[in-house]
Amino acid sequence: MSKIGNAPRDFVPVNIAVMTVSDSRTLEDDKSGQILVDRLTASGHVLADRAIVTDDVEHIVEKLNGWIADPAINVVISTGGTGVTGRDVTPEAFESIYDKFIPGFGEMFRFLSYEKIGVSTIQSRATAGVTNGTYLFAVPGSPGACKDAWDGILESQLDYRHKPCNFVELMDRLLEGQPGRS
Repeated sequence: MSKIGNAPRDFVPVNIAVMTVSDSRTLEDDKSGQILVDRLTASGHVLADRAIVTDDVEHIVEKLNGWIADPAINVVISTGGTGVTGRDVTPEAFESIYDKFIPGFGEMFRFLSYEKIGVSTIQSRATAGVTNGTYLFAVPGSPGACKDAWDGILESQLDYRHKPCNFVELMDRLLEGQPGRS
């Protein structure tokens, strides 16, 4: 238990799906996806699902929409396809379905990455947003990038005890103002 302000808070596990975007990876050799799985479960969260999806906007969107429609999934984290080559289409897929864009995620990721790889971080198009009450995060496909994203941003922002604010405490309010929602 941790204190935030005057009220103590207990850890709240979040249901997280992990997507690896790749034309060549399998679950057996997916180091980046496994890093995310290992870190999120070590932190006490629940691996809700895991998939490898080809570098294709339609396939990525189809998988995302399936997870977004599942009320048991709170967060999706993807790895891969965020560069600038012709096959890198993850940001296009994610951004095509955002209800709200979270620009600070990509900005913070590149800031943290800059400390390790310098100006090469400009090649990353890490992105995040919210769709139908589900948080969506897309990070680069390298193991180091997955470690940086989890350790430097997601671990604390997906921890209800983190102060002064975090994504978990907002989950029950993500659908406010939408038709048919209070």
